[in-house]
Amino acid sequence: MSISGKYLGRPYICNPLIGSPEIPEVFVVNENGFDCVTYIETVIARAESRESAKFPEQLRRIRYRDGKLAWNQRNHYMTGWIRNNVRKGLVRRVNFNVQESSKMRTLNVVPGLLPVRQKFSCIPKRSISRIACEIESGDLIFFASTRPHLDIFHCGILIRDGERLLLRHASRSQGRVVEQDLASFLNANRMAGVIVVRPVDPAAPSARIH
Repeated sequence: MSISGKYLGRPYICNPLIGSPEIPEVFVVNENGFDCVTYIETVIARAESRESAKFPEQLRRIRYRDGKLAWNQRNHYMTGWIRNNVRKGLVRRVNFNVQESSKMRTLNVVPGLLPVRQKFSCIPKRSISRIACEIESGDLIFFASTRPHLDIFHCGILIRDGERLLLRHASRSQGRVVEQDLASFLNANRMAGVIVVRPVDPAAPSARIH
């Protein structure tokens, strides 16, 4: 079974990580339940780890800006998560040759973090059908929020099933890790657009992810 597939059905956990400005950060490694972010982090860390002993190290590298265990080093906002993991060479933005939409947000929804102005670009929802044929199994998708103080509201892993694209994600509304048609998720949710990134590794971890 694929890495992402073996977690299907695991329960959704709200706020699975431990730490705050007042509470020391605890490095949480839990493969029995997830939110949407810890699900993709766990899958990527497993795919990147040639040996099981390397898994916690890879997970910490993905979750924290400089790999240092500290609340203020955690990638709280997902545009930062993407930027930092691109910088580390773990993922890359995919150029789909479509016109992207530029967004500016003042991110301030995480208590204890100073507000930060963040500019990012995303593929408009109406253009997703144009890039569908270029998406590969194992690509990560991030859904941009329409709220002025949030960048990304959800994320998951894309799986190709012939002509169909499926979304594997830890769903709060369904209470578990599920697989559903990407089209049904797009139809059910308002969004400013999407960002797609692809895992980068000489041994092609995306093949193991899906």
